[in-house]
Amino acid sequence: MSRPYILAETNWKHLKNESFDLAILPWGATEAHNYHLPYATDVIEGTSIAEESARIAWEQGSKVIVLPTIPFGVNTGQSDIYLDMNLNPSTQFAILKDLITVLDRQGIKKFMILNSHGGNNWKAIIRELGLLFPEMFLCVTNWFKLGSDSGVFEKPGDHADEMETSLILHLTPELVLPKEDWGEGKEFKNKIKAFSEGWAWTERPWSKVTQDTGVGDPSKATKEKGETFFNLVCAKMGKLLVDISNADINDLYQ
Repeated sequence: MSRPYILAETNWKHLKNESFDLAILPWGATEAHNYHLPYATDVIEGTSIAEESARIAWEQGSKVIVLPTIPFGVNTGQSDIYLDMNLNPSTQFAILKDLITVLDRQGIKKFMILNSHGGNNWKAIIRELGLLFPEMFLCVTNWFKLGSDSGVFEKPGDHADEMETSLILHLTPELVLPKEDWGEGKEFKNKIKAFSEGWAWTERPWSKVTQDTGVGDPSKATKEKGETFFNLVCAKMGKLLVDISNADINDLYQ
């Protein structure tokens, strides 16, 4: 049975008399995730979280619609990692401009990027789009930033780590290699201290900061942790979808 809040599954018979308050666009990447996780890890995570969060919101009466996931992200620092696919930020801007033009014209005035890839940096793009579409409410969420404060995971990381491995063990365990094939996810830090401290930034050349394309030790990952975290994220995201759907975008501040 098709889900009426998933654009790819619904149909014109349903949509011709329907209206929505909020459109959600999951945006991932196609890239190596250590030795053991699929290239579509970010896509699987973002799609699954968007769909389950939308279900929660829909069942509370919120009129939300999930657009098909964009599977390619910014991978400029991984140009030498085989088949890591890259979209430049300027390309992302062009895609968003075209999509938001449709929503704006058709009266869907609230739009969320449900970001699922750390290399996608949206703030400057959203600022520029906000000037072009002054009637639109535009926002971005980064579900993966909930991991460090969740209390679920023991070992911090940011790519194919304990968190991501646990999630994929929960969502698509058939795509995870046996544990003996997992890399350590060791990260090599920049020798210039300011960059390691985080107050200075330069792009990380991925093949120089990691041996196995992972950043973060996945060894403590379990399917059970993945399920717990997934449910936690979707509960918080579902509430946010409800809050945005119900909000008066002209009266957000107090």
